[in-house]
Amino acid sequence: MKFVCRICGSEVEASKANYICECGGMYDIVKSERSFKPSKILDKEWSLFRYENSIPVNHSIWKDLSMGEGMTAIKPLSKAQPNLFVKLEYAMPTLSFKDRGAVVLISKALQWGAKKLVQDSSGNAGVAVAAYASRGGLQCDIYVPKGTSEKKIAQIESHGAKVIIVNGSREDTQKAAIEASVDCDVFYASHVFNPVFYEGTKTYIYEIYEQLGELPERLVVPLGNGSLFLGIYQALLEFKESGLIVSYPEVIVVQAEGCAPIYEAFVSEENEVFEVKNAGTEASGIAIANPRRGNQILSAIREIGGKVILAPNNGIMEMKSHLAHLGYYVEPTTAATFAGYFDYVKSTGDDKKAIIPLCGSGLKK
Repeated sequence: MKFVCRICGSEVEASKANYICECGGMYDIVKSERSFKPSKILDKEWSLFRYENSIPVNHSIWKDLSMGEGMTAIKPLSKAQPNLFVKLEYAMPTLSFKDRGAVVLISKALQWGAKKLVQDSSGNAGVAVAAYASRGGLQCDIYVPKGTSEKKIAQIESHGAKVIIVNGSREDTQKAAIEASVDCDVFYASHVFNPVFYEGTKTYIYEIYEQLGELPERLVVPLGNGSLFLGIYQALLEFKESGLIVSYPEVIVVQAEGCAPIYEAFVSEENEVFEVKNAGTEASGIAIANPRRGNQILSAIREIGGKVILAPNNGIMEMKSHLAHLGYYVEPTTAATFAGYFDYVKSTGDDKKAIIPLCGSGLKK
């Protein structure tokens, strides 16, 4: 496997030591083709590794690491909204969709001979990486910003990882983790920098296609650092090149009011995403003031004809309560996605068949 820099185009062998190009550019995986073949699904494997032939992982490693992540159910939200479906991504081993990317990334870390991991996270990604690191017998330090949910910190520590609380922003936390990974024997297991993570999150689309026999008219996704969106984007490119779809479904990404750098760039028709001030939001999982892959995300949204909308701050906790009354107990970030989408449908009257992921359990907050 090789990585290619998005800025200068240089290629390097993918390894535990490579997470960013010397020029400062982010890496993508070099692929000779992008394809997904339903005929190669492993029918007897009941985890996301049923798609092993479309994921760059080693069978002998993942089979001992996997906890059965993936294969989450798709259900209607309610009788009152027959066009809106939810995918229960919180029904994962660590209660969030981040397990998809973490299990693939840690599988690769083991293949590369890593012994210790560091990672920065606002919570869910840190929990997932800590859990799979523990199963793989790896030391693990997780850097989190001050104010991170105590429940998430406790969950990270329960998996045997060390939590380092950074007295600063999400961006300060990332910087601290990067500084801690300068030792070549320490693997920076970043869900932002390392494109292997998206090889796991793209299975979200594989499952929808297999479960429904098609893709819905619309996909609605929360957007912070883009770990789920970029996986979806990769899968849609594969589907298009494989001839499984003729056109892309409409992808609507949701940012939080008060911290929406990609929304600001999108509506201003900019080609570059600029850092914004985080004015505060309950949807901490998508409150990323300076997304490192922001320009890539913005370009990908436009390439597939997507839209960016805002979740109103004053509707998030009310929506969380509404979803709980429907039986779905979610984190504020997931509630924000619904709040933004409900406002969008109300203002446009455009109510296509859509799927929204329940990204994280409310038990975490």
